Amino acid sequence: MVCKCFTATTFGIDACIVEVEIDVINSLPNINIVGLPDNAVQEARERIRSAIKNSGYSFPKGRVVINLAPADIKKEGAHFDLPMAVGILLEEGLFEKQDLKEYGFIGELSLDGSLRGINGILPLVSELKNFGIKTVFVPIDNAKEAALVQGDVNIIGINHLSDIVSHFTEKPIEPTKINIEEFFADNEEDYLYDFKDVKGQEKAKKALEIAAAGGHNILMTGSPGSGKTLMAKCFPSILPPLELSEALELTKIYSISGLLPSDKPLVTKRPFRPIHHTASATGIIGGGTNPKPGEITLAHRGVLFLDEMVEFPRNVLETLRQPLEDGEIVISRAKTSIKYPAKFMLVGAMNPCPCGFLGDKEKQCTCSDVQIQRYQARLSGPLLDRIDLIINVPRLSTEELTLKKEGETSSDIRKRVSKARKIQTERYKNDGFLTNSEIPNKLIKKYCELTETSQKMMEIATKTYQLSGRKYNRILKLARTIADLDESDKILDAHISQALQYK
Repeated sequence: MVCKCFTATTFGIDACIVEVEIDVINSLPNINIVGLPDNAVQEARERIRSAIKNSGYSFPKGRVVINLAPADIKKEGAHFDLPMAVGILLEEGLFEKQDLKEYGFIGELSLDGSLRGINGILPLVSELKNFGIKTVFVPIDNAKEAALVQGDVNIIGINHLSDIVSHFTEKPIEPTKINIEEFFADNEEDYLYDFKDVKGQEKAKKALEIAAAGGHNILMTGSPGSGKTLMAKCFPSILPPLELSEALELTKIYSISGLLPSDKPLVTKRPFRPIHHTASATGIIGGGTNPKPGEITLAHRGVLFLDEMVEFPRNVLETLRQPLEDGEIVISRAKTSIKYPAKFMLVGAMNPCPCGFLGDKEKQCTCSDVQIQRYQARLSGPLLDRIDLIINVPRLSTEELTLKKEGETSSDIRKRVSKARKIQTERYKNDGFLTNSEIPNKLIKKYCELTETSQKMMEIATKTYQLSGRKYNRILKLARTIADLDESDKILDAHISQALQYK
């Protein structure tokens, strides 16, 4: 008799169902695994054999054939150990539960039969639930993360292979339950950097507030020591709290990447990913032989910070163009194509010239015109088109540096940002996006409503500055954010002029 049970395999940050079929044939003792298994799945033969024997159970004396269906999808990872072992135990008649259609199994086995935690448990359990599975067995280390999947599904955390036999033959194990709201309630606002410690630079702070409110990209240029890097590090402290849907999506990404802390099964803070200019294109956008998320995906719904932006190789910077426009990255390989989300805010910082003092009031620039032109040309026009705010950050005067009075706190700025984000969330609740920067072109006319005078101002600006279609739309989105901070339904002249100033 062929025994069947269910598990899943990851595909990007999503998953697909895998049916595990086990049959024992009267032949020489052996284990054959078919269905495009990778090396980790093939090596499960020895782990399963030892785990079953060391748990005190008998192992089939014939040839064990295990099929992982569908057979045309590559199976990766060690989490197939548990469903394959359960199928073999079922074949041996250790428990009478012959119909496992409503049960799912995920976990890596140790040689003694105990279970190890795995990466990517959240998307796996989500897919099993969507398939109609009512109960999912997972390693105890992954139980809280798996329980984030709310609804009609029970999560059973187990320590050992024998726990499953006990669950079906003796006393059922109680499912793991969690309250998601508790994770947000315990999310203390303990940021290392605060805008109150940034002296002066009020214009730059306002620009960063607008960027945070609408999810816009921003580039800061100025002399060394003007505070660009410090303000970028303060930027996460003014970002609004994550929505539950955003937190779950981020948790999937970090779980698959193996970056989810064991004591925190839910990501509750927006990511801030500072990248060094020696990073490779693959490291930033993702990829590899077995494609994995890159920094732009790890910065999803958060911040990707490129300090000394012009020091990055041009080919690396150019790879950001498509993700900045589409909010996702598609990694194509010969046998597969995987899509990862990449809706991040790009924060860049750079000097205006090689010596760093072009336009400085205190120190003379020593660069030639050719050097300056070559230096600034490292950022291409199409890339700059995708940056909504470009601001100059001048070096502070002696009076500003010695000023003892603290600036406005990040907490106060964050309140205004959060208020503007709530306006946007309510406005776009039926459209499938969250911020002004994500407004698709077909909806710009609907949501970026101009007055008669502001419309004329945009027409004059388009002719004067020869605005491209992309730049025109981005100015309107930026003006929409400025209007939201002012709690204005329509985009007024002042909002347009301010957006033009930043762009």
